[in-house]
Amino acid sequence: MFTGIIEELGEVVAIEPGADSSRITVRGSVTTADPAHGASIAVNGACLTVTDHEAKGGVVTFDVMAESLRRTVIGDLVVGDAVNLERAMVLGARLDGHLVQGHVDGTATITERRPGDRWEEVRLAIDPALAPFVVEKGSICLDGVSLTLTVAGDDHVEVALIPTTMELTTLGRKGVGDRVNVEVDILGKYVQRMLALDPKETR
Repeated sequence: MFTGIIEELGEVVAIEPGADSSRITVRGSVTTADPAHGASIAVNGACLTVTDHEAKGGVVTFDVMAESLRRTVIGDLVVGDAVNLERAMVLGARLDGHLVQGHVDGTATITERRPGDRWEEVRLAIDPALAPFVVEKGSICLDGVSLTLTVAGDDHVEVALIPTTMELTTLGRKGVGDRVNVEVDILGKYVQRMLALDPKETR
């Protein structure tokens, strides 16, 4: 479980593609300093498991399966790309963002960026299937960043980025046409599931 508060920007230093999987190595400083084998780190919002690490160089490696490549933009990464990194949250710590599983629901494409005085409004096209789970002033996770929705449409959403978010995450570097990972609020998914079930089937 994560919070959507990015701890640092890491860098992709190696990619070994497989037939239907990929092995990705990332360098950081804080999140990759001394991770345990099997620890969880969110990479652009996708929860990945550490399969190898070099504490001295701050390098960690993840095995990414076909399902993750299909649902996320992890497969779009190339060596040299910056990635948002966050370690799993500690129970009892402050929840500054919102509850994020690191289970990406799909992707969104940036269609517009509107600069403001000290912020930017960003519009993204989303899969209409995700529309029931987004609400104005609700939470959404984009590339691992916890954000508040300013607009929630049937096929698009909008968020506002403050200077800190643009400076400390990859969202400040993304342009029109770029894709990002999307995780909607888990509470909405549970509600939809419960409403869809026949009460007789749950007895």
